Amino acid sequence: MKITNITSYVTDSIGHNIIFVKTETDEGLTGWGEAYCVRPDLGVAATIDYLKDWLIDQDPRNIESLWAEMYQGLRFPPGSIGLAAISGIEHTLWDISAQALGLPVHKMLGGNVRDKIRVYQGVHGNTPEKTAEHAQQLIEKYGYTGLKMNPYPPEPDKQLWNAVLRDGPRFIEAVRDAVGDDIDIGLDAHAKIFEPIRALELADAMAPYKPYFFEEPIRPENIQAMAYLRRKMTIPLATGECLYTKFQFNELMQAQAADIIQPDVCICGGLMEMRKIAAIAEGHDVMVAPHNPMGPIATAINVHFAAATYNFSILEFVPHDEGRRSEFVREPWVPKDGYLDIPDTPGWGIEVNESALSKYPYQSYRRGNPRRSDGSPAFI
Repeated sequence: MKITNITSYVTDSIGHNIIFVKTETDEGLTGWGEAYCVRPDLGVAATIDYLKDWLIDQDPRNIESLWAEMYQGLRFPPGSIGLAAISGIEHTLWDISAQALGLPVHKMLGGNVRDKIRVYQGVHGNTPEKTAEHAQQLIEKYGYTGLKMNPYPPEPDKQLWNAVLRDGPRFIEAVRDAVGDDIDIGLDAHAKIFEPIRALELADAMAPYKPYFFEEPIRPENIQAMAYLRRKMTIPLATGECLYTKFQFNELMQAQAADIIQPDVCICGGLMEMRKIAAIAEGHDVMVAPHNPMGPIATAINVHFAAATYNFSILEFVPHDEGRRSEFVREPWVPKDGYLDIPDTPGWGIEVNESALSKYPYQSYRRGNPRRSDGSPAFI
């Protein structure tokens, strides 16, 4: 079997693009993947096209070899654009390899260790009351046993810190009162806090409401500062969406800087790389809760990963049964009682609606340009 073509679709999903990757073979098998939207998304598509020339006429089943060829061939250690491209292509190779054997991908990873995949969704609102109402609506609709929310009020960068410490807990208090003590509530600071001591103050303010984890309380670049926070916080520390490859996660584990890691399969290097990352974490008694705000193919890949990974905890999820996302695959993912089913058909077990991928062309997005009250740039 040989690769004959690799193409990408940069599809507007409203708010961000989704980069779908398609690999074709001379035996008629087609594999699908998804690359992360790093914002310069056309750069990812261009890198995929660049890497394609290296892979044409090669056997797609030699996943480890092709991954090394792409990673090492980029000369310098690739960053977000390069690894998003590598990840998206790598996904397609697993899909093809599993289809060739007539197996779902998770059976190629050692088989499933669980029967269904627990998921959670983010809740939002401009007031504590609206946030609590949204939480109740999601639980009623999808049966979630886990949620995630911001640990502070809207536009925290423009507020004095004591106001953030005062108002932030009111949001989680309202949600906790609305959903009860049995629902796990994660907190995501989106790496907006610069000083570790301030992050610790906020964690202490949130602790009475028993959060499931505190995600990215500070910027991810300083692993030693993250390790300091993990030692001091009474809430489990989660991080990893901005880290790449086994090498960076190994540093994180060596520093004992996380209780839960959150690699993203669309940018960490792909499925095989995420399995290696999970193995490193398992050796340090650390759980894996993948970052997954992307499209239906990313969700499929994460479901197969979670099915076969012992130290998997819970999967981030964005519903695919409404709006444009509902058009990208024939049967959109819909949780039942807070869980997703594990496909048992060959490959990823999904059918991509290719015509819909071209229906919504690329749009240029940026995450915003928040400013502090003094006019200085704030973390996004």
